[in-house]
Amino acid sequence: MNGFLAVVLICANTVPVQDCEEANATDVFKTRVASEIGCATGWQEIIARSEVRAGIGQTAYLKTQCRRVRAGG
Repeated sequence: MNGFLAVVLICANTVPVQDCEEANATDVFKTRVASEIGCATGWQEIIARSEVRAGIGQTAYLKTQCRRVRAGG
């Protein structure tokens, strides 16, 4: 069964949004989800429970990506 990988990047406010990628993110969270909708939901709770939540909106921002993955991939 194919699925998706939800990727949440946390980048410093000094990094332009178009340049925010895994290589320059301060933190990266990944989780496998069943659909593209899953890429847009659920990660808020992960971030809210993490230590990085304090800087979000002040010194850093979030960027989400959704990647298709094949079974076994």
